[in-house]
Amino acid sequence: MPQTPRLILASSSRYRRSMLERLRLPFESVSPDVDETPHPGEAPAAIALRLSVAKAMAVASRHPGSIVIGSDQVATIDGQPIGKPGDFARAQAQLRQLSGKTVEFHSALAVTDGQHTEQADVVTYCKFRTLSEAAIDTYLQAEQPYDTAGSAKAESLGIALMESMQSDDPTAIIGLPLIALTGMLMRFGLPPLGSPA
Repeated sequence: MPQTPRLILASSSRYRRSMLERLRLPFESVSPDVDETPHPGEAPAAIALRLSVAKAMAVASRHPGSIVIGSDQVATIDGQPIGKPGDFARAQAQLRQLSGKTVEFHSALAVTDGQHTEQADVVTYCKFRTLSEAAIDTYLQAEQPYDTAGSAKAESLGIALMESMQSDDPTAIIGLPLIALTGMLMRFGLPPLGSPA
């Protein structure tokens, strides 16, 4: 009987690890150590897709015979990427900018066995409420979302910043689109629910 290939998540993100645990497949996490600097003039969706593939391939090259998942998320407003704020002042400025606006989150995904690679970009449109200075400060002090693009953690208190959200996959906003991922894993021989009838 053929051995089930090893599954690796090419990420050190606790959010992505927590998301992948939902599928109840055994896996390990390995940091991909990839330069995430955007290329000049690169579109947000292209950045997310390129980095998801780069992360998956970087780990696959070090772990031959494994199936590797790479993912990257880029938030954009008016076609411009929004990065991780890094500190309170930048997060404040980001949320002022996003107040009352619709933000596109490109959650890209790649799965590879080192030979064949599948990829997808799942887009989520988040309409932010009109945010007061007090609401922004209260949220930032409670959440400290400085490692999150757009300063809004939709998986926790950040959901209170949102007026509405549209996506084909409600898990995409957290950074790992599980609906698309399940389909890819099935095609790579790792169906979360076992072999289809």
